[in-house]
Amino acid sequence: MFSHLFKLIWNKKGAHSLLIIEIWASFMVLFGVLSLIVYNVRNYLKPIGFEYENVWNMDLANNQDTVEVSSKLNRALQRVKAYPEVESVSRMSSNTPFSANQIGNSVTYNKVTVGADFYYTDSEFSRTMDLPMLKGRWYREGDRVAKFVPIVINKAMEAKLFQDEAAIGKVIKVDDKTSFKVIGVVDKFKAKGEFMTDGPALFQLIAQDDGWNSNLLIKTKPGTDANFEAKLVRDMAVMLPGWGIEISYLKESLKNRHNLTLVPVLIFLIVSGFLLTNVALGLFGILNLNISKRKGEIGLRRAMGATEGRVTTQFLGEIWVLATFSMILGLLFAVQFPLMNVFDLDREVYIIAIFAAILVIYLIVTLCAWFPSKQAARIHPAVALHEE
Repeated sequence: MFSHLFKLIWNKKGAHSLLIIEIWASFMVLFGVLSLIVYNVRNYLKPIGFEYENVWNMDLANNQDTVEVSSKLNRALQRVKAYPEVESVSRMSSNTPFSANQIGNSVTYNKVTVGADFYYTDSEFSRTMDLPMLKGRWYREGDRVAKFVPIVINKAMEAKLFQDEAAIGKVIKVDDKTSFKVIGVVDKFKAKGEFMTDGPALFQLIAQDDGWNSNLLIKTKPGTDANFEAKLVRDMAVMLPGWGIEISYLKESLKNRHNLTLVPVLIFLIVSGFLLTNVALGLFGILNLNISKRKGEIGLRRAMGATEGRVTTQFLGEIWVLATFSMILGLLFAVQFPLMNVFDLDREVYIIAIFAAILVIYLIVTLCAWFPSKQAARIHPAVALHEE
């Protein structure tokens, strides 16, 4: 039966060409949107790896002040730490959690090179962000005198760089003068929020005389309100005259990151919805027109003993064959994404999106064809043949 239906549709390919192109375009758009959704949902289901509820980010900009910047930053750190409302405070580079900044570099071990996000922090960072250790320990102030620069990496970095080997104690040579020594491994650190992929990350102990990395992450005690924020800004302005002082809540920054991710997805969903609606209306209209033109054929089939179910199945089969033609064309393009590892995404993302798009297309064409097919099956043979 299906070979007959394929032959029937193929013989009318000229009349159905526009419909085939519409279904093909819908499949490709659906594939793109579903790939984006699957990618974000998979990321969202993985834990973020740290706590941010009561953490503030104080961004200090020295502006025109270039005298003893590192000493002033260290004094500001000690001053903030002294407040009773503060549980802990840590210095960090500008790529603080949920910010738009990113610092990337690559490291090599045994001819394996891995690109990673670099974070420059101090010994209090793990405590401030409640970042649990998976192996080893976080670096301490005493590690500054060690032979190698102490670093902590995440599990994704360990898996890619050291593969089956244990990372703790391994020395990574960055250049002729600098070598890193892995002293700890954390599980996850998704600094851009839940929708970020769990990629390789490396934490390096910030230098004592560093004057560039001027962000302070402040973990406040529960119940600390905006009054303390105002007092903190006033005190810092007196302590660091001429400096820029800006405080943001990580909780609010995370909402902004979510919007940056969700808004494009919403736009694509709306565009895809309009396209699918147009295709559905087109299908519905064409099937109704076909039925009105084929009343004689339907009446003859009914007169020869075809049941309502068989007539309905014939029309549904024709639209399924038409959809199959279109999606075979679409699959020729879609399978290139997992095969060529486009955008460096997991193959599972594309494969899930392909199957989901196929399912949605078949569901739409079935719903559009169901009512006209049932309408055709109810045509009485005598009425149809009489009209002919």
